[in-house]
Amino acid sequence: MPQFLIEAPIGIGDQAKRKMMAEITEAIDTAYQHLADVRVWLREYSPDNVAQNGRVNDGPIKPLCFLEAPELDDLHVKRTMTRKILGAIAEGYQGIADTDETLLLMNHYPLENAGWSGALQSDNPEIVKAVAALNH
Repeated sequence: MPQFLIEAPIGIGDQAKRKMMAEITEAIDTAYQHLADVRVWLREYSPDNVAQNGRVNDGPIKPLCFLEAPELDDLHVKRTMTRKILGAIAEGYQGIADTDETLLLMNHYPLENAGWSGALQSDNPEIVKAVAALNH
């Protein structure tokens, strides 16, 4: 159920987009040990719709990313996942965005704060077991 949102400039080609999204999915899938249903959402903006430090259209856009997912305690796993995600974004947006300053915010939720498929995830024994194993 991890969800990944990318806020970035328009201009990435279809092949680069597909490759980037596949690599991001793989990085998240590996970190969450195939918890299932990883989705990547891409929202693209023209430079006229982005202000950086209060200035519109002020140089290459710096992508912003959000990971909305269950709690993940292992810092090594988080670091590895982050490195892979940021690498995929840097490659995909090379020459289009300022990927040296891509910001990735990780919002981790306890299972009682995630509803899916008609129920709280804390009520799903399979998910509870999977997340417990993930976090030892």
